[in-house]
Amino acid sequence: MNIKTIIIGVIGADVHAVGNKILAFAFEEAGFKVVNLGVMVDQDEFIGAAIETNADAIIVSSLYGHGELDCRGLKEKCIEAGLEDVLLYAGGNLVVGKAPFEETQRKFLDMGFNRVYPPGTDPFTGIADIKKDLGVS
Repeated sequence: MNIKTIIIGVIGADVHAVGNKILAFAFEEAGFKVVNLGVMVDQDEFIGAAIETNADAIIVSSLYGHGELDCRGLKEKCIEAGLEDVLLYAGGNLVVGKAPFEETQRKFLDMGFNRVYPPGTDPFTGIADIKKDLGVS
C-alpha cells in the first residue's frame, strides 16, 4: 500500500489551532501520513518538512485573513527546492475583508495552488479531492 504523506499547518502569524487539529485527525483517519507543523508556520518550514518527508502535498490553512500575503511565492520556492511536483492546497479565511470566493480562488490558483477552499469547507471535500489528485482510492 502506497501511503501518501501530507504536510499541514497554519501559515504566518495565525494561531488558529482547532481547525488544524481537526484536519490532521480527518486526514489521518482517511489513511494519509500527516505531518502537522501546527500554527505560525512560515513557508520555509513547510518546504523543509516536505523535503524531509518526501511529501506528496502541502495543505496550508489560514483564518486570520492574511493567507494571500503569507502564501505569495510559495509555489516558486517549492520549485526552487526541487518540489515542483508537490501539490499545494489552501483553505480558510484567506483574504482580508469580504470578497467573493471566486476572486480569492482565482488569486490562489494564479499563485500555483492546485485547489482552494473557502471557510467552513467540510474536511471530507478536501480529502476526496486530494485522493483524486494523488490517485488514491
